[in-house]
Amino acid sequence: MKIATWNINGVKARIDNLRAWLTESAPDIACLQEIKSIDEGFPRLEIEALGYHVETHGQKGFNGVAILSKTKPDEVIRGLPGDDNDEQSRYIEAVFSVPSGAIRVASIYLPNGNPADDPVKYPYKLAWMERLRLHAANLLLLEEPLILAGDYNVIPEPHDCFDPAVWATDALFLPQTRAAFRRLEALGLTDAVRATTDATKLYTFWDYQAGAWQKNNGIRIDHLLLSPEAIDRLKSTSIEKSTRAWEKPSDHVPVSGEFDFA
Repeated sequence: MKIATWNINGVKARIDNLRAWLTESAPDIACLQEIKSIDEGFPRLEIEALGYHVETHGQKGFNGVAILSKTKPDEVIRGLPGDDNDEQSRYIEAVFSVPSGAIRVASIYLPNGNPADDPVKYPYKLAWMERLRLHAANLLLLEEPLILAGDYNVIPEPHDCFDPAVWATDALFLPQTRAAFRRLEALGLTDAVRATTDATKLYTFWDYQAGAWQKNNGIRIDHLLLSPEAIDRLKSTSIEKSTRAWEKPSDHVPVSGEFDFA
């Protein structure tokens, strides 16, 4: 089973790329972020025509997450628990039946947090990460394969960006951000890509500005975090860089994992 995450950066603007990727890469489950669409405006028919079921948690103009799947989920949860006043659509979770039982997959669009000195944006990011940690801790008690997939807006280590000095004061790389990410991993979650390779210059995002893609000035901020039950079934991972060279690309590329849930 192939499970992937992709910040699509506007599903309507990128619908041709999304359809091409679903056809070529053929993930069994695709977690999308930044769909920038209300639920009713999502191009559902175009995706369903490719054989995918669609679940969305949208928002007008920005944010928004979705899970596309070849089989219908048994259960869907919209919104990250812990703050009833949070109106930003950044989390959707679904349970799927597989031959070995059930798996739980979440599509996550973690807050950016910049500018880091903003009195609202960065505290919101850290609070959201703590809510995610608490929710993940509860999910891990279920002792089932759990895949927390998404755009985390976190550069975990210096070798996950082209130049740490450039990102030193950015909310994606601040010590508090990385510490919050490590607390998440300390629950027993594993970074799927780093479980399969120690290679450097592995990036998932290249800015549209200053020739970042051409110079390979990227960062790795899109992650699959796996429970022990999921990491035991992981066979391989892939960063699907080719999509960044497509016409009208997203600034992110898909990250996928191959699992054996037989």
